[in-house]
Amino acid sequence: MGKLSRLSMLAVISSVLASTSSIAATQRTHIITTDDFFDIGGMSSVQLSPDGKQAVWLESRWDKELDKSQRDLWLLDTKSRESQRMTFTNESESSPQWSPDGQYIYYLSSIKQEKAKAPYNGKKQVFRLSVSSGNSQPMTKEVDGVNGFQLSQDGSSLYFLATKTVKDKDEWASMRASHSAPKYGHGERKTNPLYQLDLQHFKQELLLDDDKVVWEFKVNNDGSKIARITTDDNELVRLEGWSDIEVFDTATQTNSILADTQWRDNAPSPYGWLLGLAWQDNNTELAFRIDFDGHPGKLFIANATASTKPSFELTREGDVTLNSGDIKWRPNSDEICYRGSDHGRVKLFCTQVEDGEQGDTRNVIKGDMVIGSYSFSQNGKSVAFSHNGLDHFSDMFIADANRKNAKAKRLSNINPQVDNWQLPQISIVKWTAPDGAVVEGILDLPAGYKQEDGPLPLIVQIHGGPTSATPYALQHRSYGRSTFTADGWALLSPNYRGSTGYGDKFLTDLVGQEHVIEVNDIMAGVDNLIQAGIADGDKMAVMGWSNGGYLTNALISTNTRFKAASSGAGVFDQRLQWMLEDTPGHVINFMEGLPWEKPDAYTHGSSLSHADKIKTPTLIHIGENDQRVPVGHAQGLYRALKHYLNVPVELIVYPDEGHGLSKYQHRKAKMEWDQKWFNHYVLGNEVSGEKSN
Repeated sequence: MGKLSRLSMLAVISSVLASTSSIAATQRTHIITTDDFFDIGGMSSVQLSPDGKQAVWLESRWDKELDKSQRDLWLLDTKSRESQRMTFTNESESSPQWSPDGQYIYYLSSIKQEKAKAPYNGKKQVFRLSVSSGNSQPMTKEVDGVNGFQLSQDGSSLYFLATKTVKDKDEWASMRASHSAPKYGHGERKTNPLYQLDLQHFKQELLLDDDKVVWEFKVNNDGSKIARITTDDNELVRLEGWSDIEVFDTATQTNSILADTQWRDNAPSPYGWLLGLAWQDNNTELAFRIDFDGHPGKLFIANATASTKPSFELTREGDVTLNSGDIKWRPNSDEICYRGSDHGRVKLFCTQVEDGEQGDTRNVIKGDMVIGSYSFSQNGKSVAFSHNGLDHFSDMFIADANRKNAKAKRLSNINPQVDNWQLPQISIVKWTAPDGAVVEGILDLPAGYKQEDGPLPLIVQIHGGPTSATPYALQHRSYGRSTFTADGWALLSPNYRGSTGYGDKFLTDLVGQEHVIEVNDIMAGVDNLIQAGIADGDKMAVMGWSNGGYLTNALISTNTRFKAASSGAGVFDQRLQWMLEDTPGHVINFMEGLPWEKPDAYTHGSSLSHADKIKTPTLIHIGENDQRVPVGHAQGLYRALKHYLNVPVELIVYPDEGHGLSKYQHRKAKMEWDQKWFNHYVLGNEVSGEKSN
């Protein structure tokens, strides 16, 4: 078993069973079902009002009739905790921002009325909602829609990105124009001119139009400088090593590009993508992020008045990996704040920065937090945020932003039905990999389960990324967790090598070792659960989506221990992936080179090379229009199993879907297929007449 003994594993599991089983048995009566998934509200884009007395968020809900999930704005009083829904459209709102006086909430929405022109032509526009009356009106009427917006510090102006079609003027332009019926690989792009709208007189002014594609922009407090993340083309691949941070001086009408040596030439990979822009109150210091597949992301702070001066890189503490691009300077302070993954938790950190020097870093909120979006009050004294805990899904909390390890106060309960659910018993388990590395995973066990009940059938649910991690929190997902534990399964979500929040070495160990090191990590965790008496080694299934699908393919092509598999949007061949996916830097990083530079790595890292070893009955899920893991991977796996290897297989292609499943009926189909498949091939249940939750 390695250095972590069976007794230590049992001690961890016994502790969580003792602390949660009595609560589940005596206070909760509802057994979780598949349909419960579609009744869960999600919370995102938490925005605290300038005075801290109110907060707004986007609440997502599944709508069976619309066959999709859609988001609405909700408003909450932070003192009374009373909340109210503010929008009622069939379209998803996004990007809420408060006006500085707290009277309005600005947001993006796309409302389509029959035969209507902009702003009701179905393209995204900026709308303004009155907090007192609840009335909403459009602020923009761009024919091709708005890509992003920001209010000025004083609330007098609205900055926004429009859309303009630009055609290349090269030697072949006339040929493309003469034969316009075909689609071309290049020659046309959508660029993003920047406008400023005077909100008093409603006069619109073009500020900057240089035929750049703008992925994000941020205006500093006095309006003197505008930072942009730009590329010369719309293709997502252009973000990977070909994007720039530009700073436009509104007084001199000049544009400068930040020197990129630190995150290009001196980076562990040239294929990083820029994200997140944040201006300090002093109007000169600009914070921004860069992320890499397979390598730890970085946070830089630049002096925008000296564009050729190297940026200052923030040093992280412990095993923390930077999480997402929502970095913020805390108002009235010298602190830059950011989220970081740390051993299954997602914490909020603030680090002092003064005169290009890094000071102390503090963890703002106390406890086992999985923090989502967050926002400060105008004075910087309060912070509101969403948090997904062990006994609730995302809800809003508030805390004193001045303190270290502050205690958070819960403000909302958007899923009251969960209070009656028999929740899974969730714990963190650890084991030792064959090479001696300590690996963690999230273990979900059925409500009321006791050690003496004996081993359970096991599902190994593998997270995507792989530069990601399964959180230490309650989840009911179409890709695993909750539903299966309610049906009596144990479920292990391993945070294998390459996962975030376990230190830089743990993250980068996977580079050049895909299809080997993480496979060994996962199987060592499985063996620990078997030897601890939790899992039945003869009744096991494996599932995952995206990189979880890739690893599902890797596991079933490495051993025959799993009785069933569900491979969702999983890579089957690394060469095909480099050729077709929209972010090929992912493959280049992990294979440590291009296909013609590292042919052996591409061969070994592909489950196609080991497909003859697959004996496991496999479900294959894929979106018809998936650009991240194109449909050819699923078709290739299906062909191998169905036509050449005679392995039980079903290929399920979801029409008009991309890398995730956005339609109600598709999500439900996937969940029910997984349950039926596992129940039949692992538990031996009959397919016909089998009743599903």
